[in-house]
Amino acid sequence: MIYFVDGLLWVIALGLGLIAASRSRTLLRDSAREGVVDCVRLLPRIMLGVIGSGYIAALLPQEVVGRWLGADSGFTGLCIAILGGAFTPGGPVIGFSIGAAALKGGAGAPQVIAYTVAWALFAVQRMLIWELPVMPQRLVWLRLMASLPLPFLVVVAAMLLGRP
Repeated sequence: MIYFVDGLLWVIALGLGLIAASRSRTLLRDSAREGVVDCVRLLPRIMLGVIGSGYIAALLPQEVVGRWLGADSGFTGLCIAILGGAFTPGGPVIGFSIGAAALKGGAGAPQVIAYTVAWALFAVQRMLIWELPVMPQRLVWLRLMASLPLPFLVVVAAMLLGRP
């Protein structure tokens, strides 16, 4: 499956490159340069995040992680994971690295699923820095309230699809 996704991403990138080339050589050159610069900027961050997740996993006491976020932590563990996801700052390198470290440290798959969904939906810093200053306050709170059950629903759906 991972090779399929990789292949699909390459096909999309090549297709976009052909479209850019058909419009102009300058567009192709400038977009390729911008993509390479972005890759060079992101690669160290991704590497640090992956290496950091290994350190986090090694440093997290498994008995504590297992007790609070383990498969047997139940509803309390889900709530802790959701709060942790909501208050985790940063982008995917940080969020997914912490999720991977929690799995390695003894967290249950449903709790990590709840964490990542909450991290994507409820990022408190994003809400305070971007959403509330830019969008009507009522809309932000309506989105937040409508999203509250989603981490729980996603966990239930994952459990129904197969024991994660």
